[in-house]
Amino acid sequence: MKAFTRLDGLACPLDRANVDTDAIIPKQFLKSIQRSGFGPNLFDEWRYLDHGEPGMDNSKRPQNPDFVLNFPRYRGAQVLLARQNFGCGSSREHAPWALDDYGFRAVIAPGFADIFFNNSFKNGLLPIVLPEAVVDQLFRECEASEGYRLVVDLAAQVVTTPSGESFPFDITEHRKHCLLNGLDEIGLTLQHADEIHAFEDARKQSQPWLFAS
Repeated sequence: MKAFTRLDGLACPLDRANVDTDAIIPKQFLKSIQRSGFGPNLFDEWRYLDHGEPGMDNSKRPQNPDFVLNFPRYRGAQVLLARQNFGCGSSREHAPWALDDYGFRAVIAPGFADIFFNNSFKNGLLPIVLPEAVVDQLFRECEASEGYRLVVDLAAQVVTTPSGESFPFDITEHRKHCLLNGLDEIGLTLQHADEIHAFEDARKQSQPWLFAS
């Protein structure tokens, strides 16, 4: 998993509440358990004017000129501004995979659906909860200023605007440690590899019949 420390990234405003995971990555694209390759189909039904299917050449599909991700000013955005209850719906881990594969490293919203919120941390995507009034301010500033960037400092737990205004956010120490060090659950387990091997070796000595082929 990629570590997250400090991000200075272009922001993109998705001004819709209750964005569900089927909108983030539609069900027809859930045919792989690889974590890559989903970015071109992020928000597929809003982003394109036709109906997308796996295997299509997305570069040749007609784009919806009214959808925010297709605006030239937001190309390369790494911080997604969202509204309340982002990530509701089914529990698919493909949703944070698609956001990450597109290039987003953080999502800022007044609130998230619980399962999406938890899945994001496990996949290196930082979901940040800020008060609704603050999120409203970020939307206004982002829409008013082309090239609007936000600095997300995970160690300090603050989001800073171009004017220098900073907003603190909460995160558990465990989740913060995992993101700062790029550790998913497997990575955490492998930190104890020597102890695991020592236990296995001792078990083989004390109960060899368990390991007989």
